[in-house]
Amino acid sequence: MTSFQRISAIALRGFCVVVLLFLVAPILAIVPLSFNAEPFFTYPMPGFSLQWYREFIDSAVWQLALRNSLIVAFFATVLSSVLGTLAALGLTRRDCPARATITAVLISPMIIPVVVSAVGIYYCFARVGLLNTLTGLVLAHTALGAPFVVITVTATLSGFDHNLMRAAASLGAGPITSFFRVMLPVIAPGVASGALFAFVTSFDEVVVALFISGSEQRTLPRQMWSGVRESLSPTITAVATLLIVASIALLAGLQWLQGRSARASTATP
Repeated sequence: MTSFQRISAIALRGFCVVVLLFLVAPILAIVPLSFNAEPFFTYPMPGFSLQWYREFIDSAVWQLALRNSLIVAFFATVLSSVLGTLAALGLTRRDCPARATITAVLISPMIIPVVVSAVGIYYCFARVGLLNTLTGLVLAHTALGAPFVVITVTATLSGFDHNLMRAAASLGAGPITSFFRVMLPVIAPGVASGALFAFVTSFDEVVVALFISGSEQRTLPRQMWSGVRESLSPTITAVATLLIVASIALLAGLQWLQGRSARASTATP
């Protein structure tokens, strides 16, 4: 490597670091404000305090929103994982008819603007009585999260050796037994990655929640949205900080799962 190439590489890395800091700085600026002793969004801060975290824990409104978010995200993740995995299994079959059309329909929630999806879900659920219910919110978030599972599981299945299923069948294992004993352990990292994407999508989603949920079904993002519009409180910064920490943990877990999936696909003959 020449001196010019070495300097260019260092300059490129420095430029990337500056761009990343520029993008992340507004997010990181929220974190110190969550420890502010005064209810003002100003720097420098007069002191440090955990009162906004205590307010979040003690507030019945915030705890209801947190509970709703966890319930909806959990069930939406389970349904997305099951339905997305089944869809991916069907799409990877050689005899699957209209594969491209079905794939386009399944991943359309990722492409269509979420406002358009929210309006469509609102009119659909209004006719069947699912507005202002946790069930309706779970079904809506399942539709938004399932495409991520379809994509990750389909990518994992592309490197799966189907001779393993034939070998299991030759040894007397049925299709269900072969799936749970042979295929699922191999594609588990892809399923888990899709499930994490589905969970994050559901837990952070606010637009659909604004359309179809009522006051008793408020999720954490919707409560934050309402707090910003109605009464700006530093408690929002505490909640945002907790969400940042949770997102970093989930991304770290996702990176680990992707690395494990890559190692598994490399080790598969």
